[in-house]
Parts: sequence; structure tokens; C-alpha cells
Amino acid sequence: MSGTAPWIGRPFTGPLGPGGNRAARAQSRSWVSEPFARPDTRPTELPARVRPASGMAEVIPQATPEAAGPDCCNGQDAHHDWNATARSESAMQRLDRNYAEILQEIRVAQTGVQLLLAFLLSLAFTPRFGMLSPFDRSLYVTTLILGSASAALLMAPACYHRVVFRQRLKRHLVRAANRFAVAGLGLLGLSLACALLLILKVVVDQRVAVALTGGVVLWFALWWYGLPIWTSLRHRR
Repeated sequence: MSGTAPWIGRPFTGPLGPGGNRAARAQSRSWVSEPFARPDTRPTELPARVRPASGMAEVIPQATPEAAGPDCCNGQDAHHDWNATARSESAMQRLDRNYAEILQEIRVAQTGVQLLLAFLLSLAFTPRFGMLSPFDRSLYVTTLILGSASAALLMAPACYHRVVFRQRLKRHLVRAANRFAVAGLGLLGLSLACALLLILKVVVDQRVAVALTGGVVLWFALWWYGLPIWTSLRHRR
């Protein structure tokens, strides 16, 4: 047909033809999948925290156990392994929990210290204080000093924490706070015994007062130290 376009009836061999269509499809597939076929080259380490300050971004790297230093909380012992298995907590979490428990126990003892010191400080301004014997005055001074020393030890963990703040010394803080608490409770018991003896000497005979005070001291020592030590020795492996 003379009026027919020259390309009618001929096989199309361009980009959409039998051969060209296949090549174009392959090329388009390779172009589309190329960005997704590239390997992931992103860093595997944790990203840094960004904290805005004064209109600028301050990059703070994430803390790692290696960067914390040997004194932070990396002590590995049998007790740490047991906590990691039974409580699913790390060494840092265990130290935080121990310090929080010590502070809660100290708050209980501080109430007794505050009441005792309030009584002792007000006793010196009573009219009958001038009638005390030299022995009673010495006993009063001893009681006041023991109570003050107990208060200092029970408040020492808070001051210790402020001084070593952000120095990664949590293990040392927990150990020192534990010793402060044990020693402070011991001095508190002695101060209570001296205060009790001072009051009983006014009420009953001196021998009876000494006997009653000795019984109270043994009672305190039994429940504060005797029973815990016996339990620890009994269940020690």
C-alpha cells in the first residue's frame, strides 16, 4: 500500500522492540535496585548523644565499660555473678541499689540520733543540771560526744558522695557508706546506753541503774550485731 506508513508491518527493533525491550528492562531494573544493593557501610558503634546548649550542639560520646575505668564498677566476683543471674542486673545497677538501700537504712537511724541529741542539748539548760555530780557530768559529756560522733558517721555517706561526684568511684562509695553505717549504729547504741544510765541514776539506785543499763546494752548488741553475724556464719558456704 502506497499510503501506508513505511514502518507498518516491520518488526520494531528500537528500545521497545523484542531485543531492545529486554535490554531496557534489565537496565531499568539495575538502575532501580542499585541503591538498595549497596552494602551497609554505617558505623556499628553507638551514636553520640547531642545536647543543645547555648544555641550549639554539644556531642557527648556514649560511656562504655572500658572507658569507665577499673574503679567504676567492673569488679567481677561470685556475688556479682549471682546478681547477674538472679536479678538480671549489671555491676553498676547493683552498686546503685546497694547505695540506695544504705541510705534508706541510715534514715531510720538518723531519727534516733536527732531525738537523742535534742534531749541532750536541752538537758544542759534545765535547773537541775547544776546539781549533777562530777561523775554524772562526765557521763553527760561522754553521751553527748558519742551522739555527735554517731550523727557525723551517719551523715558521712552524703558528704562522701558529693566530694567524689562524677569521679567513677561508686564501688568505694558503697564500701565506705557501709562502714560508716555500721560504725555509726555502734556509736548510737553506746550513746543510748550512756543516756539511759544517766537517767536511771536519778530514778533508782546506782547498782540497779548499772545492771539495767548492762542488760539494755546486751539487748541492743544481740539484735543489732549478734543475730546478723550468727545468720551470716550459719549460711556461709
